[in-house]
Amino acid sequence: MGGREIQLDGGEVTIIKALGVGASQEVNGEDLLAKVSSEFVPADLIDTVKDLIMVGYVEADKSSFYNLDEFKSVHFRVNPGYSKDLREALNPQRQKPKSRRVRRE
Repeated sequence: MGGREIQLDGGEVTIIKALGVGASQEVNGEDLLAKVSSEFVPADLIDTVKDLIMVGYVEADKSSFYNLDEFKSVHFRVNPGYSKDLREALNPQRQKPKSRRVRRE
């Protein structure tokens, strides 16, 4: 697995960071809203989280939520299968230096 190149926009980055990439903990919708409320209108937050769920980066305990009251009761977490790739997408490292070893024939 690994080696996937993930492209995230600013809103998606904010949500992934608020959920915590390395931690396998769940965050309920109310806490997520409190963490990112200064950067999102509730409708945009719901749409962005749904997009992240659709591509598989985020998991939720309910498959549908359409308003803020429903959103607050849902528990979210970063999909552990993507956590390493998401961590790399959030903190891109420079190209790994090529080995100085030379194959001699």
